[in-house]
Amino acid sequence: MSNGAHHSMPMIRTWMTFLLAVSCGLIVANLYYAQPLVGPISQALGLDPKASGLIVTLTQIGYGIGLLLIVPLGDLIENRKLILGTMVIGTVALVSAATASTPLLFLASAFCIGVGSVAVQILVPLAAHMAPEAIRGRVVGNVMSGLMMGIMLARPVAGFITQISSWHVVFYVSTVIMVLLALVLSRALPQRVPVARLHYVDLLKSMWHLALHTPPLRRRAIYHACLFASFSMFWTTTPLLLAGPEFHLSQASIALFALAGVAGAVASPIAGRLADKGWTRPATCVAMLCVAVAFLMTHIAPYGSPWALGLLVVAAIVLDFGVSGNLTLGQRTIFALGAEHRSRLNGIYMATFFMGGAVGSAVGAWAYAYGGWWLASCFGFSLPIIALIYFATE
Repeated sequence: MSNGAHHSMPMIRTWMTFLLAVSCGLIVANLYYAQPLVGPISQALGLDPKASGLIVTLTQIGYGIGLLLIVPLGDLIENRKLILGTMVIGTVALVSAATASTPLLFLASAFCIGVGSVAVQILVPLAAHMAPEAIRGRVVGNVMSGLMMGIMLARPVAGFITQISSWHVVFYVSTVIMVLLALVLSRALPQRVPVARLHYVDLLKSMWHLALHTPPLRRRAIYHACLFASFSMFWTTTPLLLAGPEFHLSQASIALFALAGVAGAVASPIAGRLADKGWTRPATCVAMLCVAVAFLMTHIAPYGSPWALGLLVVAAIVLDFGVSGNLTLGQRTIFALGAEHRSRLNGIYMATFFMGGAVGSAVGAWAYAYGGWWLASCFGFSLPIIALIYFATE
C-alpha cells in the first residue's frame, strides 16, 4: 500500500465503489438544489430580485472555502471522522434552509450547505487510497460518475418536487437523506489515519508550495478550469434561451432538457479505464474537442426549430461527456503524484476549476444579456480552444 495510507487500508470492493459513488452524488446535489428555485425562494423570503443571485453565489463561496480549508485536513485527520463531521455541518444547514423565514438566515444556510458539501472531496481521495494502482482510474471514474449524476439530477429533481409541493420540501427531503447516509457511512467506511504530522497552518502553507511546484497539478487544474467554465456557461444560459421567445419552453420542459445532460456522466468510468491503460493524453484531447464541438452544434439549425432543440439536447450530452471525462483524467493524474498529499492536491485542483465555473456562470449571464446565445456560445467555444492550445505545449 502507498506510503501515505494507513497500512491496514482494505482493498476496495465493488459494493464499496457503488456506495461511494451514490454518496458523492447525494452530497454534491445539495450544492445545486437551490439553482432552479432562486425565483420562488426569493419571493417567499422577500429577497430583492437584484440580490437573488446571492443564493447560488454564497453556496459556491462556501464550497470554495471548504475546498481550501477543510479538504486538506484529509492529509492530517482520520478520514471517516472528517467526512462525518463535515456532513453534520451540511445537514444542520439543510434544516436551517428548510425552516428559514428571513433572507439573511437562508443566505447563511446556503453558505454552510456549500461548506458541508466538501465531504465529497474527502470521499474521492479515500476511494483512490483504497484502489490499487492498476485499477485506480477505473475506481475514481466510477465514483466520479456518481458525483456527475448528482450534479446533473439535482436541478430537475428540485424543480419537480417544488412543482408538486414547495421548495421547503426539497431541503427537508435532503436532510433525511443526509442523516440516513451518515449512519450508513459511519458503519461502512474503513478508518484511514494519515501519516502526516504537520500543524494545520503548515498544512495550508504547503498547499501554496504544491501549487507552485507541481506542474502536472497546475496543468490539469487550468485545463479543467477552462472546461468547467464552459460547462457552467452552458447550463446558466441554455435555460434562458429555452424559456425565451425562440423556444417558449415551460420550466418542466427545461427540467427535462437538463436530464439529457445526465447521459454525459457515462464518460467518467470510460475515462478512468483509458487512463489506467496509459491513454490520458489522447483522451484529454478528445474531451476538450467534445466541449468545443458542443457549442458549434447549436448553430447548425435556425433557432426555435425542432432541429435546433434536438441539436441542443445532443450538444448538452456531448459537452457533459467531455467535461466528465476530463475531470476523471485530471484526478487520476494528480492522485498518482503521491498518497501523502492526495487531499491537498485534490483541494487545490477542485478549488481552481470551481473558480473557473463561477467565472463562467457570471460571464455567461452577462454575455447572454448583451448578445444573446450567439455571444454566450462564442465565449463557451473559446475556452476549450484555449485549453487545447495550452495542452499542445505539454
